Amino acid sequence: AMSAALVGYSSSEEEEAEEEGGRRSGGAQGSCRASAGRSRLPVPANLPGDPEPEEAVRDDSSRHGGRVRGFPHERGSWATHVYLPYTVQEEFLELLELLLSRARTYVSSLAAMEEFHLSLSQCVVLRYHWIQPFVRSLRERLASFDRFFCVADQVKVYTNQNKTRTFIGLEVSAGHFQLLELVSEVDRVLEEFDLPTFYKDPSFHISLAWCVGDLSGRLEGQCLRELQDIVDEFEDSAVLLRVQWEQIRCKSGNKYFSFPLR
Repeated sequence: AMSAALVGYSSSEEEEAEEEGGRRSGGAQGSCRASAGRSRLPVPANLPGDPEPEEAVRDDSSRHGGRVRGFPHERGSWATHVYLPYTVQEEFLELLELLLSRARTYVSSLAAMEEFHLSLSQCVVLRYHWIQPFVRSLRERLASFDRFFCVADQVKVYTNQNKTRTFIGLEVSAGHFQLLELVSEVDRVLEEFDLPTFYKDPSFHISLAWCVGDLSGRLEGQCLRELQDIVDEFEDSAVLLRVQWEQIRCKSGNKYFSFPLR
């Protein structure tokens, strides 16, 4: 049996929906931090992975920005995540800088993500000897997928499930159906390996920035409206935020596997 209590996050709006008996929950993003204990922060690596899987790691939260690991590090277990990598253009970094400088007037501790992606799985734990068969199974299931476009232009605030971090992300407003189709294939591979599947009604998004703690209250409302205005008025945003996905990636520990879309 595998231990896989995983990180994932949901936006506060969605939590309200859950309390009302809805079943929305957020997509996992930037949440694969199985061995952040070894990374030298303050700079948050988005997906630190598991560079030394055979070595037990002390979970010292002071060494990774006060973050709390979502599951205990185990010898020989590799944090694994399936996602669509987003290739950053210079104009995107200009937009990000505008958004961050505005958002920091509400929460000064916000840090930009170091890399950008859209999650197709939660962060799950794979035993080392399962990595190759897992990747082989993914490759088979994803082989027939064509390239497609998404529009990610809706600013949204997310927290992880245990409320230890808050994120600002760009939620997908077009392309949701193709993403659900991809997730259903990834889910079938996860089920083969007895791993948790993705959220039932995911909020697909690209995370832009994060901070420690649940600061969603400060970022929602006025701040969120101002951020959305910045996105809507940004000269290149229509082009920038219409993304053609060309490959799917799986990161397991310190290894990367790519699956090209046709």
